[in-house]
Amino acid sequence: MKKETGDPKFSTKTSPEQQPALLELFVDSIKDIYWAENHLVTTLPKMIAAATSKALIDGIEKHLEETKIHVTRLENIFNLLEEKVQAQKCDAMEGLAKEGETIVESTEAGTATRDVGIILASQKVEHYEIATYGGLHQLAVTLGLQEVADILAETLAEEKAADEQLTQVAESDINYTAAEEA
Repeated sequence: MKKETGDPKFSTKTSPEQQPALLELFVDSIKDIYWAENHLVTTLPKMIAAATSKALIDGIEKHLEETKIHVTRLENIFNLLEEKVQAQKCDAMEGLAKEGETIVESTEAGTATRDVGIILASQKVEHYEIATYGGLHQLAVTLGLQEVADILAETLAEEKAADEQLTQVAESDINYTAAEEA
């Protein structure tokens, strides 16, 4: 029987008890992304306030609501793992958020150029989240944590969709408007 594309070449599924170091890394990474998602809940409203384009504002507002759901899902994962819900500071997300704030501060309010900067900063965040959720999903599969893997896959799909939506907003109008600004 031919394996489906994406199936691992070797069956490495183990129980979490057999891989305590890997499970510890996994849990630490969940704590990290939990901090990151909570940080976004406080950061995204600032991006909404700074944006001008209705499509961009709508997209960020939608993602803010999804981010709140992601926080709840991560809390569910902690419960499934019988771990205390705990955040661990995510230096990467803190840096990405600061970069976004710097872009807002260094661009003129009400301009398409600022909106382009917000999109760029937001896509960097999305790419970080996509990488994190993709890696966590694979670790969950490896550890035999299928229910956790399914939750992570759902969030991963939403992060990819958010990234694509930002690209569409940029390509549909904002980039061209910014190019025409003096």
